[in-house]
Amino acid sequence: QVQLAESGGGLVQSGGSLRLSCAASGSTFSLYDMAWYRQAPGKEREFVAGIRWTTGNIRYGYSAKDRFTLSRDVAETTIFLQMNSLQPEATAPYYCKADTKYCEGSWGQGTQVAISS
Repeated sequence: QVQLAESGGGLVQSGGSLRLSCAASGSTFSLYDMAWYRQAPGKEREFVAGIRWTTGNIRYGYSAKDRFTLSRDVAETTIFLQMNSLQPEATAPYYCKADTKYCEGSWGQGTQVAISS
């Protein structure tokens, strides 16, 4: 099993930027995929961005396209989400998810992102 620790959330004004981090620990030797999700109040959980750990292939959800960038530090088993030009609709807790070859769906506690207009 993998343990995840997110950080980097906060309150910024519309048009601002934030950089989220998610550090994985535990059974990271079998890590297969890591991803960011968010779930605004009253809405369904939404895929934001993810990376296939074995190949480095990155994919983005519709809301992240062109404004968010996912990157990783392999040595630290950490992924980052650089979010630019943030708008109020991006307000939500952001959750990190990890899948290993043996266990899917390890989630972090979330980090709150709030954008003021």
